[in-house]
Amino acid sequence: MRGDVAAYVICTSPRSGSTLLCNMLRATCVAGNPDSWFHRPSLDDWARGLGVDGDGFDEAAYVSRLFRTARELGSGSANMFGLRLQRQSFAFFFETLRRHDPFSKSDVDSFERSFGPTRFIHLTREDKVEQAVSYVRAQQSGLWHVGVDGTELERVAPHRDPRYDESVIRAQVEIFTEFDRLWTAWFAQERIQPLRVSYARLADDPVIVTRDVLMSLALDPSSADDVEPGVRKMADATTEDWVKRFRAESERG
Repeated sequence: MRGDVAAYVICTSPRSGSTLLCNMLRATCVAGNPDSWFHRPSLDDWARGLGVDGDGFDEAAYVSRLFRTARELGSGSANMFGLRLQRQSFAFFFETLRRHDPFSKSDVDSFERSFGPTRFIHLTREDKVEQAVSYVRAQQSGLWHVGVDGTELERVAPHRDPRYDESVIRAQVEIFTEFDRLWTAWFAQERIQPLRVSYARLADDPVIVTRDVLMSLALDPSSADDVEPGVRKMADATTEDWVKRFRAESERG
């Protein structure tokens, strides 16, 4: 393990527990402020999220300012930059990074030239049916995250009763399966040995997983000991029913 880690990337896909992990790491006060700083495939969307005004800058200066601002916000008061990178955000982010760093030798080299020595974390949810059902329900209902007391933390649309749709869930299972395949292929291409974190283990014991991540970053793992999860699982009886129904229909062919 290197002692000069300056940044980390949580490589993941939606409904894999990344909000929980980001909240836990942020609350340690030693692992920066991890978030999806480069979520949408648009420089202007990045700028709005980062609070950057691009007027008067050419594109190269604009991108440089975006990266510098993200590095500042993603580090917070700690000397560690945290980034959550969803797979659907990957292509545009690295295309932009490489386009403005023609001297880089690889994706990792390009990232480290902008953000420093980096540790990569692969956060994945092994049960793709549960992941797909969670995603479809969130999309339909508009509610993505709730607090430990049930308070809504992230709602992106007015409430709408979710409706079971086998074809939509199946398509999402295939998408999430492909996302994992693409992450694995990229790690091999870039000769990355990521820290692997499973959703199941994170959901079962977030403190232990956060300690593991801190140790991989050469940070004090005890910083996680008093941290409380800020979100709770949203699975309920309807989720279980959809999962069972989908599996039964899949077995029947």
